[in-house]
Amino acid sequence: MGRADGTGRIVSAEGADDSGTGILHVDMDAFYAAVEILDDPSLAGKPLIIGAPDGRSVVSSASYEARRYGVRSAMPVSQAVRLCPHALIVPPHFDRYRAVSAQVMAIFRDFTPLVEQLSIDEAFLDVRGARRLWGTPGEIAQMIRARVQAEAGITCSVGVAASKHVAKMASTICKPDGMLVVPGARTLEFLGARPVRAMWGVGPKAAEVLESRGIRTIADLRETPLPVLTRAVGAASAQRLHALSRGEDSREVETHRVEKSVSHEETFQTDVGDVDLLRAELLRLADRVAVRLRRGGLEAAGVAIKVRFSDFTTLTRSQTLAEPTALGQRIGDVARDLLAGVELRQAVRLIGVRAERLRAAGSSALALWDEDAEWKRVEGTLDDAVSRFGDGVVTRAAFLGRTERHPQVPRTPRPAEDSD
Repeated sequence: MGRADGTGRIVSAEGADDSGTGILHVDMDAFYAAVEILDDPSLAGKPLIIGAPDGRSVVSSASYEARRYGVRSAMPVSQAVRLCPHALIVPPHFDRYRAVSAQVMAIFRDFTPLVEQLSIDEAFLDVRGARRLWGTPGEIAQMIRARVQAEAGITCSVGVAASKHVAKMASTICKPDGMLVVPGARTLEFLGARPVRAMWGVGPKAAEVLESRGIRTIADLRETPLPVLTRAVGAASAQRLHALSRGEDSREVETHRVEKSVSHEETFQTDVGDVDLLRAELLRLADRVAVRLRRGGLEAAGVAIKVRFSDFTTLTRSQTLAEPTALGQRIGDVARDLLAGVELRQAVRLIGVRAERLRAAGSSALALWDEDAEWKRVEGTLDDAVSRFGDGVVTRAAFLGRTERHPQVPRTPRPAEDSD
């Protein structure tokens, strides 16, 4: 099957049998790198690492030329440079990526209103109701690929299948710039020979557990008795994996998909051992998270922090809130309480704040007395100023001059975004 570096890809021939299908998974190819090449064609064909050039940040994405040297997303830039010394390091431009993403998603919606955006660079489409207007699912997939390249200037890969799970697997196998059609009647045949770690939702740890028990392919998984599988991965996962191995996936394309979490994180220029500085940065990150919550009309019922030490050991801590909130002050207070429970045995390389268990704002019962009323007025005023003058123009007085006093602090915390 295809690998992350594009080798071993499998694609369908033109006019391939697409009977029994109707779900597309469309995935942009090395999206961040592709947009950078779109804006600077001289980068084409070169190994690119998308990330901060200081070497302490992580790789946001990489071109396929760099991936063939082992470079992967979320890898430290310093490690990526050791693997591919001649790679070019290009700083990310997230606003530009979001703009191109919006353009691509608009193309998808020209073919069907049933679009479920999974991330900035991928989406599911249900085209079963678009046949009379546009043709068969395979024909629609080809038209989408052509329009994305012609109008957005980048390439995408498309999996065409009867279910979301199989379509997602197919798009991965045909990357980059390919299309793979799995007819409904051949779903079991397609799945059987694939490794269990190729299944959508099976991470490295789960794959190791399964493989240690001789369950290496999806066919092996299908033939494993459910009680045996339950002892290996637990009852809920066993039921889900057993069903998927048999091609059973009833999940529909969800057009109104609520984000599961919103997070911001930052990698310091030098490792930080100052607890007061870490507490202050948690509040700054919490403010960024809260702005995104309010923009999305969401509240968080849980808060988590992420701490990565100088040896790259990473831990998380989380807490459920008594009342959902979209206030930076409240999220920051909880984040700092969570930090107090962490043994800072080493200096900190990266710190992050995540709002989770999201729900629509105002969906909770109203209290007789709102203890956060004053903070809501303050942060509402902040939102108004940001909408007029832009992000970063208005900030807490305590943060003014921080980057001059503490040069290890990045000027702009980054969203914890993932790309292919």
